[in-house]
Amino acid sequence: MTTRSRRETVTFIHPFRINGIDRQLPAGAYEVVTDEEMIEGLSFASFRRVATMIMVPAAGPRSSATEMISIGSVDLADAQRIDASAPK
Repeated sequence: MTTRSRRETVTFIHPFRINGIDRQLPAGAYEVVTDEEMIEGLSFASFRRVATMIMVPAAGPRSSATEMISIGSVDLADAQRIDASAPK
């Protein structure tokens, strides 16, 4: 099965929460990785999302490491919608 990964940067203006992450994350730019697999048997190339991950600062006040956490794509969209609708 053919798979591909897409990377994009999403920016949050306010501190935010995403289901599946047990802490509030600071405002800023975050790398999101989406893994997709090709749907076989079609006469054209089509892919379906199989995983969405976000790179976040590791927990701890002095940590400079990052961790990749699996999240739901709907949860990410909800967090982006809430961030966009919050007063500036």
